Parts: sequence; structure tokens; C-alpha cells
Amino acid sequence: MENRELVRMAIAARENAYTPYSHFKVGAALLAKDGRVFTGCNIECASYSPTNCAERTALFKAVSEGAREFSAIAVVGWKEGEKCTSFAAPCGVCRQMLFEFCGPDMPVIMAKSEEDTLVMTLGELLPVGFGPDNLL
Repeated sequence: MENRELVRMAIAARENAYTPYSHFKVGAALLAKDGRVFTGCNIECASYSPTNCAERTALFKAVSEGAREFSAIAVVGWKEGEKCTSFAAPCGVCRQMLFEFCGPDMPVIMAKSEEDTLVMTLGELLPVGFGPDNLL
């Protein structure tokens, strides 16, 4: 799957975001190695702590459907009603959760649009990450 298609799916997922407090809508599209794509959006809560990010929503959907190996994730995010002017990177918690299943070499595609992307590996975003191998 091309990065553009994955970004397009993340942009579409962003439309479902529930963000009545921050108004910062995020969408993610996670590509499993078997070709399935799992999308997610951020979902806020008035008490903030239970709020869930788009990347974890996509990951939890994928894992709950039996997917355990992933090839890439696309992430988009910007303030509702405004033009996207910067890349939205996964937060630290999302980086850690993705590292659990994906390891340091997985590409993270951050996008302002289908054409304007920044691709970094999860290892670049989470250097010296702590994962399952650390517990062996």
C-alpha cells in the first residue's frame, strides 16, 4: 500500500474524532502485515484521563481483531476549522504502545496532506525504547 493511500485513510478517520474540549482532531491508519488497515480517531472525555489517542484506538482495534504484526502507521492532526500547518507526531504513550507490537524499524508517516509527509521510524521517535525483549 502506498503512503498516500494510508494518509488518505487517516484523514478520513480524523473526521470521526470526538474533541469537544481541545478541538484538535487526529486520525490514524495502521497497516497490518496481512494487508488489513485499522483506523482510529482521538476520543476525549471531560475528565481528560480516560481520553484515548487515534493511534491507540487504531492499535487496540487491530489487536482486538487478532492482528499482531504491523508495517506502517499514518498520523494526521490539526485544529478543527483550521488549515493543517504542522506534522502531528504520536504522543509518548502511543509511541510506547506501538513499540510493544511494532519495534523500532516501523515507519511512522506523519502528514499535513497526502503529498506533504514526514516519515520517521518508531526507533527515531522513541530512541532506546523499552519493549518485550527487555523482559527476557
